[in-house]
Amino acid sequence: MISRSKLVWAALLAVRLALGGIFIYAAWIKLREPWMVFAISIDAYHLLPQWAVTLVARTLPWFELLLGLWLVSGIWKRVSTVASSGLLALFFALMVRAYVRGEAIDCGCFGPGEAISAWTLLRDGSLLGGSLVVMAAAFWRPRKPAPLAGEGLAQSNYRPA
Repeated sequence: MISRSKLVWAALLAVRLALGGIFIYAAWIKLREPWMVFAISIDAYHLLPQWAVTLVARTLPWFELLLGLWLVSGIWKRVSTVASSGLLALFFALMVRAYVRGEAIDCGCFGPGEAISAWTLLRDGSLLGGSLVVMAAAFWRPRKPAPLAGEGLAQSNYRPA
């Protein structure tokens, strides 16, 4: 029988790999199109000046690719999970803002042509939830039991005078 801790570890691994794969896929979709196509989606949110729209459109897909590779490889788990959670939280907040305002814009998540809807909010909210769980697990350390009375003294360099 498989232990509970192994099941939890396997589930966390599966979520981390899925998140990494999704970031890699999202980057690939954006990088195969001219950067101006993604810039149009970014500009539709009406948050950034034109120079920042250009900067984000040119760099964000590369960052998503790098982040996806970090998540899949498992290196720098704390950095990659904090970055993915922060990025997904930002994306989700911007999408909720646009949805509440009734703006009919492309979310820009996986290239052009996907309008913000209840489905995109559910999908991105689920991704954010999974990312937060994986991030919490990256920082979680099991507590060591407190030493019993006298055990700590026997193992230390303490010498009574």
